[in-house]
Amino acid sequence: MERFLLIVLAAGITAVLILLAYGLLKIRDFQRHVYRSLGDRLPRLIAQELNTQLLTHFRQTEALAGLLMELGFTRSLPATRGWAASPDFLRELARHAAQARPHVIAECGSGVSTLILARCAQMNRIGHVYSLEHLAEHAEATRAELARHGLTEWATVLTAPLRSYELHGHSYAWYSTDQLPALELDMLVIDGPPIDTGHLARYPAGPLLFEHLSASAVVFLDDADRPDERTILQRWADEFPEFKHENRWCEKGCAVLRKQATIIRDSRV
Repeated sequence: MERFLLIVLAAGITAVLILLAYGLLKIRDFQRHVYRSLGDRLPRLIAQELNTQLLTHFRQTEALAGLLMELGFTRSLPATRGWAASPDFLRELARHAAQARPHVIAECGSGVSTLILARCAQMNRIGHVYSLEHLAEHAEATRAELARHGLTEWATVLTAPLRSYELHGHSYAWYSTDQLPALELDMLVIDGPPIDTGHLARYPAGPLLFEHLSASAVVFLDDADRPDERTILQRWADEFPEFKHENRWCEKGCAVLRKQATIIRDSRV
């Protein structure tokens, strides 16, 4: 049985590599076709934007292929475009979880990141993911994906409707934390609520969860390049001076926060 699983895994990895190579060839063919068709008529700014987009898509494909190989998934993952976390952000989560081996992981917003973190816990043979999700149908979809991948034991998706919080004289709609266990958190991933739920939608994660972080906990904020998230990071810096944050290059931006005494330079940054 073990030999069969290894064969299936090897076949899956080979298929991913073939698809990656095929996709890159198609991208290059498209680029050559555009340049041949338009030549000097292609404005320089458009050409630069085209190159940027092609490079971005290549990096995401590369990151996704790496994730599938490193984590040994034998079934397809949900989409990683649009509102979902991008592959490069997911890779940052996976690398940290593999190295730090966190016992308790809290996640704001469920989805493909829940699968990645649960798979890391399974490979580490330690840890559990608690994911807050305000949409009941989305929570059910994530639970179904966890079951499909055999990861139910390693993650719990909590249906947590948005409720009103008064913080520093302002009202925010954020997840209900009634079901979240009273545990010290070793890793916190903030990728929700969506920006359309309110101004500075992810700000409450700081005042509501930072006090529950362990001394060595690490916080990951997705979409860190957006104006709202930049404002949130500045507010957190003012309110929680014991935390320092560093930026990592990701498609949508990635901010990593640690307490000052635990900051360790990452050779990839």
